[in-house]
Amino acid sequence: MAVGLSHFLMVSGLLFVLGIISMISRRNMIGVLLGIELIMNAAGLNFIAFSRYIAQDLSGHIFTLFILIIAASEAVVALAIVLRIYQNRATISVEAVGEMKC
Repeated sequence: MAVGLSHFLMVSGLLFVLGIISMISRRNMIGVLLGIELIMNAAGLNFIAFSRYIAQDLSGHIFTLFILIIAASEAVVALAIVLRIYQNRATISVEAVGEMKC
């Protein structure tokens, strides 16, 4: 049995759902960031699958490269923010950060 577009879309959908569940159910910011990364990887997998099976060119690969660059920069900035919050509050809980003062 050959691997087709539907198989890639099912894996991508599973990654997306796991990312949403991780974002909703986690109480610390690291878990939420991991959920965002899963969602971005699901989008990149969709781009590559459609590029391979529909468009027959490299446009999906280029978009996925941009997604990976954005995900890496987002992770660096978000982790820096999380570290700063941990230094100030001694917790990385999402609820504790919701009460920040100006």
